[in-house]
Amino acid sequence: MNLKKLITCSLFLAIGVILHQITPPLFLGMKPDFLLSMMFLSILLFNDYKLTLIVGIAAGVFTAATTNFPGGQIPNLIDKIITANCVYFLNKMFRESFNIYIKVGIISFIGTLISGTIFLGSAGLIAGLPGPFFALVLSVVIPATVLNVVTTVAFYKVVYSALKFSYR
Repeated sequence: MNLKKLITCSLFLAIGVILHQITPPLFLGMKPDFLLSMMFLSILLFNDYKLTLIVGIAAGVFTAATTNFPGGQIPNLIDKIITANCVYFLNKMFRESFNIYIKVGIISFIGTLISGTIFLGSAGLIAGLPGPFFALVLSVVIPATVLNVVTTVAFYKVVYSALKFSYR
């Protein structure tokens, strides 16, 4: 594992934490998780499994530390680790199948759905949910998914262009 890659991923996660903090809540105090977009960027750009595990654990810890969801610390950790692995394997599966931006959009769409569903499912089992599961999926996970797809693709385009010159 390369120190330069690790530092870059750390910066992505730091940006994600800041965006996570300044994003207003959508429904019942829940808000989209921009840290997830940055986690996706780290996994998609560097395609390293060890780095994926580290980024997943770090993203889970950061999200757990900043969550407003009562009892959401453990579900955040569970969801980020599982989602990081799923995104890594989706990236491997869709290796050269599509245009890169379509691939990033599809992976971020599926990854955000996985993350939101795992979070709500584990939070429902551990701490309880503030509303019905299906209503929360429709009002929080789906809008967050759309927002994360747009954000991830836009950030990927900018970051990929910048990193092309620094990682020769």
